[in-house]
Amino acid sequence: MAGPGSRRTDNRCPRCRAPILRQLVGQIAALTVTADLRPLTPSEQAAVREPNRLIWCLRGGEHTARRLTWTGRDHPATCPHPHVTEHRCTTEPTTLF
Repeated sequence: MAGPGSRRTDNRCPRCRAPILRQLVGQIAALTVTADLRPLTPSEQAAVREPNRLIWCLRGGEHTARRLTWTGRDHPATCPHPHVTEHRCTTEPTTLF
């Protein structure tokens, strides 16, 4: 789902400082995804999966740019890449606005 024109930003969450990847995913109907960079085990993936919380395959590595692709029903069960999910910050904001 990530095309050559997709934009991404590696940084940290401004509230909890967790490492995140923010990327525009898709070509026709783009979706901005903010994902945690901590890989999930299969049991953790099952625990965090909800109707509106997707699991993403984090492709790329040391010599290539990291990019997110959706782990839909056609995603191989033996995928060697780490899987991550949408970032949900649990830290309360430090300002009112």
